Amino acid sequence: MANEADRRCQFYVCKCFTTDNIFLEDYRLHVRFVSEQQLRLDYHIILQEVDRRRRLSVTSAERAAAIKDMYQPLHPHVYYLQESYLSTKLKQIVEYCRSSGATEDGLSDLLEEEAAPRVYHFPVFEKSFCEELVEEMEHFEQSSAPKGRPNTMNHYGILLNELGFDEGFITPLREQYLQPLTSLLYPDCGGRCLDSHKAFVVKYDMNEDLDLSYHYDNAEVTLNVSLGKDFTEGNLYFGDMRQVPVSETECSEVEHRVTEGLLHRGQHMHGALPISSGVRWNLIIWMRASQERNKLCPMCNRKPSLEEGEGFADGFTKQSKDINTSCVLT
Repeated sequence: MANEADRRCQFYVCKCFTTDNIFLEDYRLHVRFVSEQQLRLDYHIILQEVDRRRRLSVTSAERAAAIKDMYQPLHPHVYYLQESYLSTKLKQIVEYCRSSGATEDGLSDLLEEEAAPRVYHFPVFEKSFCEELVEEMEHFEQSSAPKGRPNTMNHYGILLNELGFDEGFITPLREQYLQPLTSLLYPDCGGRCLDSHKAFVVKYDMNEDLDLSYHYDNAEVTLNVSLGKDFTEGNLYFGDMRQVPVSETECSEVEHRVTEGLLHRGQHMHGALPISSGVRWNLIIWMRASQERNKLCPMCNRKPSLEEGEGFADGFTKQSKDINTSCVLT
């Protein structure tokens, strides 16, 4: 029987009960309902993104053709890799990796390992090359040529395959200089059999993107090179592998200096802190191993369901190496 205090007290429900913490079982996700208008807006945004992804191969090929036809490069030589662009340190590291007695421990002695496990940094390019590459990117950015976003998280940047960098620059960089390192450092996640990539530059500016949220990459191994220009703050931070819950993760901050690259596993969760002044450009190379991703799509955690794509697509292959495919689930 209720006591007298209970009879006098009126109990209530918080209004958030009807709108917050709604569990969508199919997605294993809790969401918050703001308004019907917001729901329709979010739904429209999702539909737009799905449509963009479905048309991506066609629109990317169209942009590449238009760029080739109408854009005049400022520095045509930067489209073709030359050893003189590379830092002396990187050439020494690669020479060691190619030697018959090279080991992971020996390579680690030549690299600086960050506080985050298996994250390494080393000088990649000469500063003069970084400056010329940034000038080329700014020249293209200011042109009337069509441009596509690098991904859904970065609003400002350039897809380097559309600009014509793949064949003469990124592919030889990956095959001749990066794979010798990844073979020793990441044999457990495809480092020995990298056979494709996606390369792009991203831009951070006080009036544009300032930072990058916590995420993982659609890659087996990632190289992130700081190109410049002048900026303050904006360090990267690394947590754990994506399978580890955020509640069990401690993040480590990593300084990212101009000309230097950070090499890490693609599934290693990370983000970029906001810059506090200036403009920052980064070169990102997502390196992929079809031998690994053909077993399990890194984005949907399922056996990939494939459709044909342009160029390297998402790095999946069928029986023939000549067929490049994308996972339709991502």
